[in-house]
Amino acid sequence: MMSSNGNRSSLVVWVALTLAASLGCSSTKSPGPSGMAQGGAMATTGGTGTGTGTGGGSGAAGTDPSGATGGGGGASATAGAGGALSGGAGGQPQGGSDLGSDEPYPLPDSLPEETGAQLWLRYPKVPIPKRLAEYQAALTHVVSAGGGGSTDLAEAELVKGLSGLTGAAVMVTSAVQGPGAVIIGTPTTSPAIAALPLAQQLAALGTEGYLVESTESGGQPVIAVAANSEVGVLYGSFALLRHLQSHSALSKLSLRASPRLQRRILNHWDNLDRTVERGYAGRSLWDWAALPATLSPRYAEYARANASIGINGTVLTNVNANAQVLTASYLAKVKALADVFRPYGIRVYLTARFSAPIEIGGLATADPTNASVKQWWVTKANEIYQLIPDFGGFLVKANSEGQPGPQDYNRTHAEGANALAQAVAPHGGIVMWRAFVYSEDSPQDRIKQAYDEFKPLDGKFEPNVLVQVKNGPLDFQPREPQSALFGAMPSTPLALELQITKEYLGQDTHLAYLGPLYEEVLHADTFAEGAGSTVAKVIDGSLHDYAATAIAGVANIGDDANWTGSQFNQANWYVFGRMAWDPDASARNVAEEWVRQTLSNDPLVVAPVVDMMMRSRAAVVGYMTPLGLVHIMGTDHHYGPGAWVSNLSRAEWNPVYYHKADDKGIGFDRSASGSNAAAQYSAPLSQTFGARATTPNDLLLFFHHVSWQDTLDTGRTVWAELVHRYSQGVDEVGAMRTSWQSAQGRVDAKRFKEVTDFLQIQHYEARWWRDASLAYFAQVSKQAVPSGYAPLAQPLSYYQGLTCPADVKKPRCPAVYTGSPSPAVLP
Repeated sequence: MMSSNGNRSSLVVWVALTLAASLGCSSTKSPGPSGMAQGGAMATTGGTGTGTGTGGGSGAAGTDPSGATGGGGGASATAGAGGALSGGAGGQPQGGSDLGSDEPYPLPDSLPEETGAQLWLRYPKVPIPKRLAEYQAALTHVVSAGGGGSTDLAEAELVKGLSGLTGAAVMVTSAVQGPGAVIIGTPTTSPAIAALPLAQQLAALGTEGYLVESTESGGQPVIAVAANSEVGVLYGSFALLRHLQSHSALSKLSLRASPRLQRRILNHWDNLDRTVERGYAGRSLWDWAALPATLSPRYAEYARANASIGINGTVLTNVNANAQVLTASYLAKVKALADVFRPYGIRVYLTARFSAPIEIGGLATADPTNASVKQWWVTKANEIYQLIPDFGGFLVKANSEGQPGPQDYNRTHAEGANALAQAVAPHGGIVMWRAFVYSEDSPQDRIKQAYDEFKPLDGKFEPNVLVQVKNGPLDFQPREPQSALFGAMPSTPLALELQITKEYLGQDTHLAYLGPLYEEVLHADTFAEGAGSTVAKVIDGSLHDYAATAIAGVANIGDDANWTGSQFNQANWYVFGRMAWDPDASARNVAEEWVRQTLSNDPLVVAPVVDMMMRSRAAVVGYMTPLGLVHIMGTDHHYGPGAWVSNLSRAEWNPVYYHKADDKGIGFDRSASGSNAAAQYSAPLSQTFGARATTPNDLLLFFHHVSWQDTLDTGRTVWAELVHRYSQGVDEVGAMRTSWQSAQGRVDAKRFKEVTDFLQIQHYEARWWRDASLAYFAQVSKQAVPSGYAPLAQPLSYYQGLTCPADVKKPRCPAVYTGSPSPAVLP
């Protein structure tokens, strides 16, 4: 917002979930989601605010001068957290989160070193005596009448988890043997479950839902894990173990949940040569050369981890597709993976190269209206489904970044998608057609093209086509507005595409917990059907009655021992799965779950680390792209600052295209006087974003070109606000480093050191970002860094001369690891 004289629109709904300074650590019980935020605005905004919430509820929204709002306790007033729906965040007790114990936690005598390979499925013995005794009495044996592969997996997981947590051997029996039984199954597979009065509750939970209840069977107290399907039983078993791993009480246990979206999918950008595009965790998991004969144990571990958070689909191959994956020899390899994944409830999908009929089919054309082409796709689909009866379908990137597509034949995206959709429809398959497109010629405004191409096609796609839309109109930036397509295609199912791998947010090195970003997007209001028409309601089908629903996340997984390149990147895989299951889940609640399962239940770890995670993404925005700046990263590798780059052949490949800084001002004018991209949004949003007076500060430079000397409602000029936010972002990383120290001696030494080292790198590189970016903008604007802030460490020429990173697969910039990064805001 530009000036306090302007009236803030009552319809500004941009949710910027930036949180307060870190908490103290003196509590003997983790405050958890119900009392962890003291200020709704992060220091980078320069604002103040209050935010409270009980049980992860809606919370009072904090405010800051940028127009951002954020609740300290919950996600937003519309979403609540933890207690909404049946079981809230994928199975939290009704009424909100109630994780943890009041017992004091001892300082461990010793902790075995861990690589992170166990993810959040560690199951260490409970170290507090009262809770341990409670679990040992209540969890003595698993009662199962058997069934299929999913029930077998549930049995094995419960035996492993309960034995580990209680320190006592837990066996599987066919009947209740006394107190402490955990009965699992469906009313069809288990007579014991069928005998319980659960029919009405189960009826409301659908195919994949579950309930976990404390009840009685034959006069004995038992815990029932019940569902309508065996996969639901597996999900319920993981929900019980999640509750136990959080050291939560068993009294009045009642967990129940069912997914809001049908298809919850990881998109792997993995190539057949085992390289991973935008992957920072080593090579691809899929060893195509060894398949199908040799199956890595990691395939089952991967499926197990996904099932534990409700992910039920995986696209194995890169959207920049290779047609060879559709050949017979590769389909046999895909079948081998599908057979491993099936008991975990996971379907496989493949990316389809649009030109495959030419490249591997011998046809002269891939024109989607050509009868021979259509028949080729039908024949190929039949071949796939004969091998893999539950094959999910195709993901397609077409006519974007050099990929072939229907426009090569003067056909529309709908005509292209429909040819493939008709081929898989008889088998129950779907086609996910990506909306990430931009023209072969430099556009007036790159962000407009997806809307311009897809909006006119609404209603022209086959029913089993979902248009897959990135969360923002540009490209997975640290912060963007939601895509204008959400809410604009009521007759075409839209799937949300999020990025888990942090291509633009520091990749494997920088800690950036993405739960707040996902929350921000899912709760953003489109106003398509009036206030409350959130992106979550668009993609779950409730707003426009979509018959097919899906959400996709670009995976961050590789063959590194810790799976994701860094310990904290695991949390982004975890939160994607949990929010894919329930888009109204609280990012804070989910962060607490992850910390408790992955690191420690000790409140001296939980409280500061959760708070650190919740502030991390906002810190990255602060030191990389404050005030709505976007895409000013180093080109191609997208690592480190590059605001000055202007020599690439296409205009929109250059960072200067996006910030348009000159001696008069900065920002991309997308109002009616510029590209008018703001007009693509529904009327309330287009009015908000189209006027400088009502555009939130967090998006100001995304929508407007403003003078360096214009005064914001923070009381600072645009230039001074940039300096402030860049500087505060750096110092926030310093505060994160301090918060992490509370985990020393309470997390194993190996993982503690890895995180400590990465946070130090992040701190140095945050200062690199700040100094390099401000050096460039200072030169262009002819402004000086105001008093109260650290001077820039080097001249612009120094930063322009750096060649970081040397290795784009494991990017670092050691040349800047000197001096003291903080304070950037001088005391």
